[in-house]
Amino acid sequence: MLRVSRDLTIDENDIEIVFVRASGPGGQNVNKVSTAAQLRFDTRKIALPPDAAERLVRLAGSRMTKDGVIVIQAFRFRTQERNKADGIERLLELLRASLVRPTPRRPTKPTFGSKQRRLEGKKRRSDIKAGRGARRFDD
Repeated sequence: MLRVSRDLTIDENDIEIVFVRASGPGGQNVNKVSTAAQLRFDTRKIALPPDAAERLVRLAGSRMTKDGVIVIQAFRFRTQERNKADGIERLLELLRASLVRPTPRRPTKPTFGSKQRRLEGKKRRSDIKAGRGARRFDD
């Protein structure tokens, strides 16, 4: 069992892992050995809160299929074991990130000083632009 959070665990048997040939590090070995791990995890097998499920869809993006299956490609390392561990860790990070609720924004008012600085900057810019105009004879 893999622990995602205090309340959520995943059975390792629910993660389908297939090893395929990878591009990247490995030299000539890369053409002969299937070291890249392709993980497939069906999100319908876990009970996520509805808001976390929505965040997971947004965070996963193109890594999630229409059927709710997350597909992760792991090919950073030269061995199957390290790629498998890397893929599982990335899956867990994705699930943990989906469980974090964003803090709501509290609207604030600008301070008096920030208003003054803004108006000073606008006045300075206005004076610069006014000075660019064609000079009249009465100036």
